[in-house]
Amino acid sequence: MAESELTDSAGEVRRAATIRDVAVHAGVSKSLVSRVLRDEPNVSDERRARVREAMAELGYRPNSIARGLSQSRSGTVGVIINDLRNPWYVSLLEGLATSFDAVDIAPLLVDARLDHRVGRDTVETLLSRQVDGIVVVGTTDARVAVERAAESVPVVLAGTLEPDLPTVDISVDDDLAGSRLATTHLLELGHRRLAHLQGPAKVGTLRRTGFEDAIAEFGTAQGAPVDQVVEFAGMTEEGGHSATARLLDSPTPPTAIFAFNDMTALGALSAADERGLSVPGDLSLIGYDDTQLARLRHISLTSVDNGNFTVGAQAAKFLIQRMERPSAPQRIYRHAPGLMVRRTTAAPR
Repeated sequence: MAESELTDSAGEVRRAATIRDVAVHAGVSKSLVSRVLRDEPNVSDERRARVREAMAELGYRPNSIARGLSQSRSGTVGVIINDLRNPWYVSLLEGLATSFDAVDIAPLLVDARLDHRVGRDTVETLLSRQVDGIVVVGTTDARVAVERAAESVPVVLAGTLEPDLPTVDISVDDDLAGSRLATTHLLELGHRRLAHLQGPAKVGTLRRTGFEDAIAEFGTAQGAPVDQVVEFAGMTEEGGHSATARLLDSPTPPTAIFAFNDMTALGALSAADERGLSVPGDLSLIGYDDTQLARLRHISLTSVDNGNFTVGAQAAKFLIQRMERPSAPQRIYRHAPGLMVRRTTAAPR
């Protein structure tokens, strides 16, 4: 049975009570519940009794990690993302928040892209607020600053592999496996002219490698030639649109495109529409991240589900544990992805 589950008198599994549940039940704030758990003196007897009564009625069991966190800490952690406009962050941030909330830690969210535009140092801003640790979500240009921060506070990476440091934990999906799933799906549909819109950094390289490996293995097994081409597209809709326009205007355009993420896939969708091409009739299209945009009925984009919520939740757990063991060896969590097949992929005409 999972640690977050309990069994009631009827034998049914129910979610374990959290600090938030206790606070609501007792009619007090979460911070007051935390003060009662730490047995601080500046709490009235009446309120202390209400909190303890609520704990007993809900069967609340204090989290051992939360109890072990130093009382001298600020109770906040920094969360750095590179561009809030990308919906990929939504479920990952939800996973982070869920794990942090369970131990009464408040995340401070900052947008590195916006900070760069206004001339603000993202990492220094967080350190000046005395955060207890930092989670870096996705690829960022602030690599040097993150490396510097890791010398003074615990740092964990979520959805990115850089910077790779001995005491920085990593929580990601298996990008090689995910890109192979997407590419194999297109090959099994019968496509023999495939293109990949490559993204940046190590994650982009891994997804390109999975694309190329799947094609090589298929060609060897089937003895069938497969044409492949790679265009760099970055991470944005604009990048996906420009890269796809180049592909579709070439003498031998692809019949299927595997994009780095859902945003670049949406750019590809626009480029195809501008040329009067139907998806999937003339062009099959696969994204990556399985964001809410991919699941919209009007778009219905086939996409790789990289388990963002789980990746975020695990990253937060890594950071909480690293606060107690800052010099522990690096740990890496890789989530097994799945392919969500929707309306943008079909056999070629």
